Amino acid sequence: DVQLQASGGGLVQAGGSLRLSCTASGFTFDDYIINWFREVPGKPREGVSCISRGGGTDYADSVKGRFTISSDNAKNTVYLQMNSLKSEDTGVYYCAADPECHTSGPFYGPLFRRGQGTQVTVSS
Repeated sequence: DVQLQASGGGLVQAGGSLRLSCTASGFTFDDYIINWFREVPGKPREGVSCISRGGGTDYADSVKGRFTISSDNAKNTVYLQMNSLKSEDTGVYYCAADPECHTSGPFYGPLFRRGQGTQVTVSS
């Protein structure tokens, strides 16, 4: 059974940091790119960052220079280090496995697998 579990969200003041984790079970990262998405009520989901098995990464323009994605393939875990958080970073963050990287704005298509989200709230 393929599962993805995100954790690490919470409440933080603007300018603060959080590190999210995404742990996969039932499959390995070999064949998929791991994406982090952000959902805010009333807005389309937004791809934030992605990482491939080989370590290639990409970021949405809105988070470049502030967020860093990394992976520990031995643990089947991907991390999203979020620094200099802004109120507009508030949302439910979840990870998803897909053959493609999705960081070019809103994404409406299907995903191979997505996990449960974790709430990130940034207070101004």
